[in-house]
Amino acid sequence: MQVSGGLVLGLQMGSLMAATGVLGAPAPFEPNAFVQIGSDGSVTILAKHLEMGQGVYTGLATLIAEELDADWSHVRVEGAPADVKLYANTGWGIQGTGGSSSIANSYDQMRKAGATARAMLVAAAAVKWKVAPESITVSKSVVHHVATGRKAAFGELAAAAATQPVPTDVKLKAPKDFKLVGNAKLPRLDSFAKTNGTAIFTQDFKLPGMLVAVPLHPVRFGATVKSVNATKAKAIPGVVQVVQFAGTPRSFAGVAVLATNTWAARQGRDALEVEWDETHAYKKGSPEILAQYRAALEKPGMIARKVGDVDAALVKPAILIEADYEVPFLAHAAMEPLNCLVQLGDGQCEIWNGEQFQTIDQGSMAKFLNMPADKIKINQLYAGGSFGRRANPHSDYLLEAVSIAKAAREQGVKVPVKMVWMREDDTRGGYYRPLNVHRARLALDAQGRLSAWHVRMAGQSIMEGSAFAGVIKDGIDPTSVEGQADLPYDVPNFQVELYTPTDVGVPIQWFRSVGHTHSAFSSEGLIDEAAIAAGKDPLAFRLAMLAKHPRHSGVLQLAARQAGWSKPLAPGAKGERRGRGLAVHESFNTFVAQVAEITVKADGTFKVDRIVCAVDCGVTVNPDVIKAQMEGGIGFGLAAALHGAITLKDGVVEQSNFHNYQVLRINEMPKIEVVIVASTEKASGVGEPGVPPVAPAVVNAIFNAMGKRLRTLPIGDQVTTKA
Repeated sequence: MQVSGGLVLGLQMGSLMAATGVLGAPAPFEPNAFVQIGSDGSVTILAKHLEMGQGVYTGLATLIAEELDADWSHVRVEGAPADVKLYANTGWGIQGTGGSSSIANSYDQMRKAGATARAMLVAAAAVKWKVAPESITVSKSVVHHVATGRKAAFGELAAAAATQPVPTDVKLKAPKDFKLVGNAKLPRLDSFAKTNGTAIFTQDFKLPGMLVAVPLHPVRFGATVKSVNATKAKAIPGVVQVVQFAGTPRSFAGVAVLATNTWAARQGRDALEVEWDETHAYKKGSPEILAQYRAALEKPGMIARKVGDVDAALVKPAILIEADYEVPFLAHAAMEPLNCLVQLGDGQCEIWNGEQFQTIDQGSMAKFLNMPADKIKINQLYAGGSFGRRANPHSDYLLEAVSIAKAAREQGVKVPVKMVWMREDDTRGGYYRPLNVHRARLALDAQGRLSAWHVRMAGQSIMEGSAFAGVIKDGIDPTSVEGQADLPYDVPNFQVELYTPTDVGVPIQWFRSVGHTHSAFSSEGLIDEAAIAAGKDPLAFRLAMLAKHPRHSGVLQLAARQAGWSKPLAPGAKGERRGRGLAVHESFNTFVAQVAEITVKADGTFKVDRIVCAVDCGVTVNPDVIKAQMEGGIGFGLAAALHGAITLKDGVVEQSNFHNYQVLRINEMPKIEVVIVASTEKASGVGEPGVPPVAPAVVNAIFNAMGKRLRTLPIGDQVTTKA
């Protein structure tokens, strides 16, 4: 990191380092550099986490600027390079963004970074003015000595501050003194650049002489290239080279066309004539996979959690509920299709990417290229969405890009290569949220109390075969059962079992909110079924079993109060049926409750009218960002609930783009009201927790309106009068 005449400050992971990290300072320093203060007074924050729309650039900067007492208008953010020693996620031990962990793992670290920088600026001023540091105040990037009337801007003190020793301990502000943290009017730092087009995403980034590579993948997973006829492709103006690249155990083999621009590369790709070897290709369809899972659920699975004796409690209960809940494969469908830029040199590799998984990707590239990991330089750019896709545990698309660049280089084309997937490439041949089936048996006693909860789950493990396989214990991938095995409701007899198939050849990985996407749908649908069967109000039924979980109860009651749950729902027009449903779910240590209101119109169509959302994410850092993340999560979750399904026929994915894998249209977006619980609990994340409650709240509202229980997603046309 270079800055002339300024201060560069670093911290060691988890605790403040008594080291230098200061340009011009005599002692060596190995900093986690987060703050740069230029001689012009600019404050640059180095963000260790990827900005993919979730607002983390603003969140990280807020924490530093708060303790630094910086003028917000002087603050800017840059993506930090890949360096696990400096920028590891303190919760993971590796550098990466995900699991709604950015603010949670950075809260103390970033505050200390800001406070340390402030202390060094104050120390510099104290030396210059020959006054006690305690007599100096700081406000909006200006250091003051009130008694003498002296003052100096950060830029004036930066060089002198760089010569000050880094304090080994700093005092952080009391929350009552916060000016930026919790400020609802603090503008996001990335909005202006994203709206005027100056923000740099990978698709915007160019290097001199680079070529664009568009790959062709087989239509069935596991197929390989048998033969290639590139004659027509090479005849396309702008096409420079055609290369064949080998797959890895978790990335695909294929052929790529390299051209001087994306359009030529795509035209060349489409002109390729490739014969595929499907000897080892996966050829089953979604119906066959569903049948396999349903059959497997007839037998006991691995026990993920057991309390009491469910078998005994399920013998002749007063009320027995039996139900299968099913969810399909889902594609991430980010707005920016997958891409990255690779420059291979002798013994080194440099990558520009919307980078979500630096350490994993560095390791994958190093192994593939037989290079030391520190020779893999990764530059972090903005990502146009991800929803987990850019954190592929197998580094699939990055490995493919490097494979293409390597193959081109071996053929004498030694230029930077930007690989670009069309949206169809990822929709048809990407990595998906797994298809899941949950089979439940619930028992209620004569008083209408839930006495037994027995759920068997079937779905592929996203951890198996990845760098995170170590989290699997006794055959249980915790991400497969999260949200079910740790159900908060007080049920005396409880058992969750898991069947994990290993012979399904569909690539899968996490999806925004991971296992909670399917577990919340079944758990909150089932609890609603139990409440109805018991003849009780769904809110009261839930609250009666949440005495040991005050944060669940808190958001439930807040959402219900805000939605007017105690009052009758306003009727619709003649012939319309209206309904209201609720759901609560904890994910990533954040608690979210939602109340959905829907209308089934006389023509059989239906619309989600309103969703009231209450969120408890601990200390509120950026209220506007939290609200936006809840709104975005609701829209994202609603798209999946209403429309989302990747289906296979004979091993071929049937969807290709937004016309048949539909994201939420603007006319489908309901009115959303978000209320944030005032809390002093530890800050947690908000990128994912808004998603899980949406589907169950909506299907519970549909039942309230129609008396029709939906247990399969997407909702699709199940609500229409023809269904």
